Amino acid sequence: MNQVFETERLLLRPLELSDADAMFIMDSNPLVHKYLWNKPVTKVDEVIKVIEYVQRQYQENKTGRFATILKETGEFIGWTGIKFVNDHVENGNTNFFDYGYRLNAPFWNKGYASEATKFWLDYGIKQMNIKEIHAYTHTENGASNRVLSKSGMHLVEEYTAEDGINWNWWRVSQNNLFI
Repeated sequence: MNQVFETERLLLRPLELSDADAMFIMDSNPLVHKYLWNKPVTKVDEVIKVIEYVQRQYQENKTGRFATILKETGEFIGWTGIKFVNDHVENGNTNFFDYGYRLNAPFWNKGYASEATKFWLDYGIKQMNIKEIHAYTHTENGASNRVLSKSGMHLVEEYTAEDGINWNWWRVSQNNLFI
């Protein structure tokens, strides 16, 4: 996959194995995992497996999470993007498009998540012609819930996953995109 996208401040490109060290720094940070089951990674090999998994998604589904790079400095700040979920059930759903992002803590509260989210939702609906894009956030993750809400996603319901954690289920469709 050779696609590279730009927003005002960000470059969005496929994840590469060379991103492993920066991604490890992000995913080993307990703050980053506060609303992600509190399971930060402990070895760079765990991140390499994730990158290889995402690269398989590019081949199989022609979409996936992308490295998110700060244009000004070239820094890897996290990942963002749309993936096709067909390997598990979430809130009773499978075979759906899911938007998600994860940014390293030093890049929070700077508008990068909102900037990337607006791009991906617009791109997914208008360019990829996806009928509906879903997302899910921990119910207590106020920052991510605000990002999705102000980016045009609609809160559909709150649900409890099998592990007992409460999540918000979000959706945007071709009929209600207001980006």
